[in-house]
Parts: sequence; structure tokens; C-alpha cells
Amino acid sequence: MGKLVSESLFAENFKTDPYWWDATPRPDLGTPDLPKTVDVVVIGSGYTGLNAALETARAGRHTLVLDAEAAGFGCSTRNGGQISTSVKSDLVTLSAKYGSDTAFAIMKEGHNALAWIEDFVKREQIDCDFKVPGRFHAAHSAAQYEKLASEVGPDTPGLEVEARLVPRSEQQSELGTDAYYGGVVFPKHASLDPGRYHKGLMERVQAAGASVIGHCAVTAVERQNGGFLVTTRRGKVSARDVVVATNGYTGSVTPWQRRRVIPIGSYVIATEPLAPEVMDRLMPTDRVVSDTRKVVYYYRPSPDRTRILFGGRVSHDETDPRTSGPRLHQSMTGIFPELAGTAISHSWVGFVAYTFDELAHCGKHDGLYYAMGYCGSGVSMASYLGMRTGQSLLGLKEGRTGFDGLTFQTRPFYTGNPWFLGATVMYYRWRDRQS
Repeated sequence: MGKLVSESLFAENFKTDPYWWDATPRPDLGTPDLPKTVDVVVIGSGYTGLNAALETARAGRHTLVLDAEAAGFGCSTRNGGQISTSVKSDLVTLSAKYGSDTAFAIMKEGHNALAWIEDFVKREQIDCDFKVPGRFHAAHSAAQYEKLASEVGPDTPGLEVEARLVPRSEQQSELGTDAYYGGVVFPKHASLDPGRYHKGLMERVQAAGASVIGHCAVTAVERQNGGFLVTTRRGKVSARDVVVATNGYTGSVTPWQRRRVIPIGSYVIATEPLAPEVMDRLMPTDRVVSDTRKVVYYYRPSPDRTRILFGGRVSHDETDPRTSGPRLHQSMTGIFPELAGTAISHSWVGFVAYTFDELAHCGKHDGLYYAMGYCGSGVSMASYLGMRTGQSLLGLKEGRTGFDGLTFQTRPFYTGNPWFLGATVMYYRWRDRQS
């Protein structure tokens, strides 16, 4: 795709900020002074950190949330807003590795997270366009449809997942395209506006008495007098406990955690507004959509059904949103050819964190609490494990999770720079072509 053609795809008011920020810009929290001493410092103001802070603040702990950028700058306001059962592995694989009881507990946490976030949003009355439209998981080949069909059936008691096969002959009821070979509808999967969810969550954290300070990068965390001394670019603060909630933005300040998460850029575009009849034809339901590729595409209508938000991985290595935007547009028009002349209004990137075993992890290492590694399914799981981490810090039995005790794996010589990512993406693209 030539440069001139690529540039012509950008709308006149094109932005490299997330679409969600139009309605919910990053907040200006001012430059308050750092307190000298607090009970809890939370590093990271995304879903994980804020949900942990909400638990500790409501329990009366003096809680301070710090972020290197504006509050919510990371992937918590850059994701697509899709919510599923979050655990990528399956019961058979996990049982072979961990035993049946642990495998069941891990899988159950995905179900718990999905149910919990719906209840949480309703209970807290967070206005964030939360819906349960379901998800259409599309087969990118006939073989993949047969595989999906073989997997839809009786479930392990306690892990039931409502699902309905959609053959290719009925696909137009879900998507206005012939690019797929049918798929599966998961009617319990959900969606929200991630920017508005983050805003509502932060308001409740502040109302609970916690402080949230942006543009205050943490540069060191040291043990001191039974607690920690947290050094930032704006001063130092002593804390009894520290929560590491940095996920895909984990840096050198916490090297143990950094060696265990793989930051991967997830790229998204928003189309310019579409005519209602076009949206109704291409996406007749409000479902979120994913497909069976290893290098997956995910997309959905915007909450007001005026645009399509389309995300995925379009390069072997990390790139600029001005480069990724036209590539995503090309992938989108491979599914919906009539959008070839539709311009891109927004193109952006956010960093998710994968792990070497494709499982989320939470716990405590060297005195530091942490939760991270949601493998691209962080809206509900980051929120849920953030909440559980806060409960764990408070010493509550409710803070226990199915992920407790799992080895948080790393690899020799890995320090947080995923030098192997390009080759891995190439391999998975090859596998997608073969499957």
C-alpha cells in the first residue's frame, strides 16, 4: 500500500489518540504534593490498580495510586471493551499440567470475573454503556468451523458456557460478510466503553478517600523498616504495602515482574461515522466479534452504533499507529469490502501483557503484591484480580484465587524486551494459513 494511498485513508480530523478519549479525555489531576507516609502505594492507575485501591481505601487504609503518565493512559482506556471468560487455555490442557482441581479453579475464575464485572458495574452504578450483547467467534476456515463444532457440547458441571453454532449459511444474521465459514455465538459475553468505565472507577476510588496522582513515575522501590520507601520523580513516600499494577507497561523498577510479562502492542482503528443502514447490514447485532486465527482480529460496533472499531496485530514488530492504521483498514476491508472507501478517524495502540504459560498471575513476591498478564482479556480479569489483590493485602480469605501458587514463569536471558516477538508472529501467521 503506497504512502499516498495510506494517507488518503485518514479522515480530516484523524487522531492517534483512542476513540474513547473523545468523550472521556485523560483527567487533569493537578500536581498535589506527595504525602510523606501512606498505608498502601499502588503503582499503576489502570483497572488492576484502581480496583485494588478501591478495596484498600474502603477498608480505611490510606491509599495512594501513582502513574508515570496521566491516569488511565495505558491499555485500560485503549482496549476494545470486549469482555469474555478470559482464560485462554482449556480444562484438558490445564488438568494435564496442574491436576483437575487446580485446572477447574483456574477456569472457574474466568467465569467469576465475567459475572463479577457485570455485578460490580451495576452495584456501583458506573455509566459506561455496559451491555451483554454476546460474542460471535468466527471460523476463518472450514477446518476451524469443524473444530468449533466439536467443542460445543456438554460442559463440565460448574463450567457451563452457553454457546450456539452458526453455520455459514446463516452467517449473515451475525455479520454481513462471506469471509468466514460460520462460527459460535456466546450470548453471555459483554462489552463496555473502557474510557467511561475507567472514569467511573476512578471517581469511586477518589470518593473512598484514595489519592490518584498522574505524571509521577516511580523510579525505585526499596525495603525500609518493615515496609517500603517508594521514590518518584516528584519525591519519596513511605508505605507499609505496595501493589504492582503495571501489566503491559511493567518496567525496570520491578525487574522480577518485568521478566515474566511480554508486552505486546494491540492496534485498533475507528472508522468515520457510517450510515445506519450500512452498520445494520454489516453488523446487524451489537455483538463483539473475534475469530479463530492465532493472530486474532477483534471488532465491534461503537456503543452508539455509528462506527466500527477494528483491532488486531498487523506487523511483526511494534510500529506507529499511522502505519498500523492503513494495514488494519486493509484487513477490515478483506472482511467488509464495501468499507474500502471509508476513512479512519482514529488509530492507536495499547500494550497488553502476555505470559509464557498464557495465564494471568497474581500474588506476592519479595513483599510486593502484584496482578498482571491478562493475555489480551484484561477488562474483566484485570478488574477482578485487582479487587482480589486488594482483598489479599487486607488479609481477607476472599482474596484467594484459582491462580494462587502457580509458578510465574520466565525464560533464560529474558529481561522484558520481547526480541522473539517478530519470529513468533510470523510462525503464528503461518499456522493460520495452514489451519
